[in-house]
Amino acid sequence: MRIGFLSLLLGGLFAFPTPASTREAKSGLITRTVSVNNTSYDYQIYVPKKLAGKRNLPVLLFLHGIGQRGAGGFVPTGGATGALVQSYLERVPGIVLLPQCREGRFWSDPEMVRMTMNSLDQIVAEFNADTKRVYLIGVSMGGYGAWSMAAEHAGKFAAVVPICGGSPLRGADRFTSIARRIGRTPVWVFHGAEDRTVPVSESRGMVEALKTAGGNVRYSEYAGVGHNVYLKVLAERELLSWLFAQCL
Repeated sequence: MRIGFLSLLLGGLFAFPTPASTREAKSGLITRTVSVNNTSYDYQIYVPKKLAGKRNLPVLLFLHGIGQRGAGGFVPTGGATGALVQSYLERVPGIVLLPQCREGRFWSDPEMVRMTMNSLDQIVAEFNADTKRVYLIGVSMGGYGAWSMAAEHAGKFAAVVPICGGSPLRGADRFTSIARRIGRTPVWVFHGAEDRTVPVSESRGMVEALKTAGGNVRYSEYAGVGHNVYLKVLAERELLSWLFAQCL
């Protein structure tokens, strides 16, 4: 799980410095802070220039991979992820929320869930965002987090896109338990057939469980592709139009 989404939002080999003025920016990268149990967490949002000052915007929550864990809220937009920030994010027709998971933690940890959801609530309130159009994407460790948060907060997200992730649960019903809670939420799953970091059986198991439970699921599996499946996702022309067409 060390190659995350990004170049769809991962990378993290280094972090770009963030100028103080970013905190007051009306578009581009903006840093915010949220507190959970008396601990402060910095995170970033990205507001495309064409949407600056607009209200009732959709929100895209992105969960990074294991290699981008840390503090300060800057790593998810550094390294290979920086390329996405400079190009891909400007194409997103909404606000992108980029929380950062702490070192040694996982997105399914209760405090990380609270931090993420509190950050989401904070941004929705600040920008008067559209609560019927909140979307969730995660890659690798973030893909596991996407499945987990979609199940734990069923009805919160208009659509979910887990990329090379899987079920964080254990036991015989590890797939069915999550699928039942996700219900009819639209889900588009991506995985590389040759992934040696997160076995493709993880996504296959979740997809089959969703189908059995009557879920609304699409699945894109790429032959000959490994954990860097995010490159295929970046090239998927239909993804953004499909995602932002979904509404609660």
